[in-house]
Amino acid sequence: MEQTITAKIKIDVSEEQKDILLQTMRAYQSACNLVSSYVCKSHDLRKYSVQKNTYDKVRAVCGLKSQMACSVAWNVVARYKTILENEGKWIRPDFRKPQLDLVWNRDYSLNGERFSVNTLTGRLKLTFHKDGMEKYFDSTVYRFGTAKLVCKHGKFYLHIPVSYEIPETGLGEVGNVVGIDRGINFVAATYDSRHKSGFVSGKAIKQKRSHYKKLRQELQRKHTPSSRRRIKAMGNRENRWMQDVNHCVSKALVKENPQKTLFVLEDLTNVRTATERVKTKDRYVSVSWSFYDLEQKLRYKAAAKGQKVISVDPRYTSQTCPMCGHTELENRNKKIHLFSCRNCGYRSNDDRIGAMNLHRMGIEYLIKETHKVPDTEEICEKQSV
Repeated sequence: MEQTITAKIKIDVSEEQKDILLQTMRAYQSACNLVSSYVCKSHDLRKYSVQKNTYDKVRAVCGLKSQMACSVAWNVVARYKTILENEGKWIRPDFRKPQLDLVWNRDYSLNGERFSVNTLTGRLKLTFHKDGMEKYFDSTVYRFGTAKLVCKHGKFYLHIPVSYEIPETGLGEVGNVVGIDRGINFVAATYDSRHKSGFVSGKAIKQKRSHYKKLRQELQRKHTPSSRRRIKAMGNRENRWMQDVNHCVSKALVKENPQKTLFVLEDLTNVRTATERVKTKDRYVSVSWSFYDLEQKLRYKAAAKGQKVISVDPRYTSQTCPMCGHTELENRNKKIHLFSCRNCGYRSNDDRIGAMNLHRMGIEYLIKETHKVPDTEEICEKQSV
């Protein structure tokens, strides 16, 4: 199984080198908009056809070298295909920021000492911050892909996709199942094969996001250029903070569970549609909560440790009693976050009930796929070792 992660490194540049890089990135940006205009009019999404029809113009108007001109066509086509896949309609992408896509061993090369990059005026050899990058230079294990050079606040960063092979865990090898109920009160509530529960509180996150929302509303009333700049900067800061929270939560989930673990999540694909039934004052929190980002981070971290993640149908997971199987809407009291079974009387936190039902569905999934039930004693033995 192949996994790809993005390594981000900071590049050191002098004032002269900074001007050269910015000039190259702006030329590349102009070329992307030029090719995007052609694709939007022609609806041509064949890479070689787009390259053939725009190559000469890109080189003449923007002054790009041959390899860069080819990269522009491929980058624009890929962007259109992504938009069509996600939105289902033709939307012209706008390349607003200076950027530069670099093909490995053609536009750029990287070793333990230098970063070499192709520009409009020739090759530049630059130093970079290599902390944490040392292991990626083993070409027998890791492969570099097409990188992206970006400029943020006057500083340059290189985003490199790094691919490597990892052993895939078979369902027959799974020895531990963890149900994870994601929510707002608790970012994650878990229940595993050792019958242990865990909770990650979402109270502090909810308060901080409410603070950001209030600040945005105050700034939006001002209608000044400085207020708009502050709103944009604040949005970026909130996104970075929320991504860090999701990194920490997913990392902890992976670390606290052994290899050969199966994580079971709710399939929240249509969660935005479902939240239309939520009260207007609570809708912002429900719609904008970062469920998908947490899932994506958990998936790639789990795969790297030899664990698996599956998504199951979320219907009735918080209304079904995990003890007797009785399903009823009145079993759950959302206001006080309490589950109380009307049939057998079993009581617990409603998010924990969701995690318990997801754990059960994970067990059923394993039985269906492999006809094997994970043994709890075997799990405890593996963890003690």
